[in-house]
Amino acid sequence: MQAATLSDVDNGTHAPAQRLLAAWHFTILLSSTRRGARLARLLTERQLVEWDAESEPALHVVAELAANAVLHGRVPGRDFRLTLRLDEVGVLRMEVTDARGDRHPRIGDPADDGEESGRGLLLVAAYADGWGVVDGPGPGCKTVWAETTPDRGRT
Repeated sequence: MQAATLSDVDNGTHAPAQRLLAAWHFTILLSSTRRGARLARLLTERQLVEWDAESEPALHVVAELAANAVLHGRVPGRDFRLTLRLDEVGVLRMEVTDARGDRHPRIGDPADDGEESGRGLLLVAAYADGWGVVDGPGPGCKTVWAETTPDRGRT
């Protein structure tokens, strides 16, 4: 299988990225490893530059969501999916889908020293205008999403 570049990936069709109704879409499967999580942040940064929509908060959000997918949502042999959507008014929606639909994230007590404390989600909540979790898109999967607006953290 031929690797896709940032400009090759659009709606999973490997067609050249193009502006449709003044909105952009990027999605890619990444390995459920620390390397995959780092790559999610790097690809987000490069894609936002390409869209002229740089956002430091968005990079922090994607880094946290990807790290959570690798740490808490990993199923051996299954990847996680990163999806970015930038709409016509500049709202950026970031989604990370993993294979552990049975484990929904929640914001925990920062004083809790447990492995799944949810402290990283406090960062997501601080940087994003909204975030949540939805089941799917397939059985056994979940998608954690967050949105930022254009006036929030544009650098």
